[in-house]
Amino acid sequence: MEEVYIVEYARTPFSRSRPKKPERDVFHKIRGDELMALVLEKLPERAGIEKKEVGRILLGCAFPVSENWPYGGKMASLLAKYPPETSASHVDMQCGSSLATTAYAYLEIASGNEDMMISGGYEHMTRVPMGADNPHVDRHPKLLTEEYKDYRMDIGFVMGLTAETLFEMAGYLTKEDLDRWSLRSHQLAAKALKDGYFKGEIIPVEAPQADGSVITVDSDQSIRPDTSLEQIASLPPAFKPGGVITAGNSSPLNAGASGLLLASKKKVQELGLEPIAKIIGYGTAGVPPYIMGAGPVPASRKALEKTGLKVSDIDYWEINEAFAIVPLYAIHELGIEPERVNIHGGAVAIGHPLAASGARLIGTLARILQENNGDYGVATACVGGGQGAAVVIERV
Repeated sequence: MEEVYIVEYARTPFSRSRPKKPERDVFHKIRGDELMALVLEKLPERAGIEKKEVGRILLGCAFPVSENWPYGGKMASLLAKYPPETSASHVDMQCGSSLATTAYAYLEIASGNEDMMISGGYEHMTRVPMGADNPHVDRHPKLLTEEYKDYRMDIGFVMGLTAETLFEMAGYLTKEDLDRWSLRSHQLAAKALKDGYFKGEIIPVEAPQADGSVITVDSDQSIRPDTSLEQIASLPPAFKPGGVITAGNSSPLNAGASGLLLASKKKVQELGLEPIAKIIGYGTAGVPPYIMGAGPVPASRKALEKTGLKVSDIDYWEINEAFAIVPLYAIHELGIEPERVNIHGGAVAIGHPLAASGARLIGTLARILQENNGDYGVATACVGGGQGAAVVIERV
């Protein structure tokens, strides 16, 4: 099998989505596929290659309806002016979509079917919102009947309720644990922002505003440098009376796009490229839909088993903070040292534009391994419907 390398990583800033007040989203006049096209434009440019070298593009979108319709993955590649010969596909694995596109690209390159590919994902949660705000999404009512009661889809269709159920099942965490982890996320992300860390991955976006002005957006819009534990703790339950899941210990709604340029060892040598990491394996796993946030645990175990590694071999982890309960549960169940997880903040602060998050996790993780001379890293996320996905990478 061919070795598969991450040559480049780039993303847009993640805006703060406002489905009911769209003008407050700095990207409210930009479509999701346009954000993805910006990333597709930038990746070959940063690598110093021509677009024609990319044989195939795999893009994820969790809500591929309305203007997010990907047209088989070709919409964004055509907007980015790729040659028509460049093939493309769309993948929906909800929040794990760009972990999945990366895993599938890894398999294509490892098998020798392609030499260079782009994997990525995009979401615009203002223009194409999720859940009840999206008229194009129709949950199958049969899953809510007695016949399917074991799936508990009255909970499984509502991500916040799955987080509440996971918290209850775990039994060893408090709401203060969730709030403290969320504060940590904002503090670490704020420090990274102040230190200029995110400039190494973010593509500035020229964004038209409601008043007719155009502003340059070059940072994530949900990071709160001045938040406090008291502020986070004071927020009310968001999903059920007396619950512990609040807006403060959950990821916000966001818009953004991210992508990875992947290549075989042969292509890396042919073009004289300098990769930042090597993909060595991945794993996916299912869990009951009503505890969706447990997914990273079995997915990571499976990925580590396939690569012959142990939790103790992993230097750094990027665990998607769909809710603060997700990394905290994984840390406890897998026996991870917390200081190895999300060291520049996570999705509670940075944002979680669903299908864009997986590539962000992998790309940021690759940069962290380079920055700290780590050997191995795992990027993992929970997935709506009751799944987890994990990708294992090695520093080059």
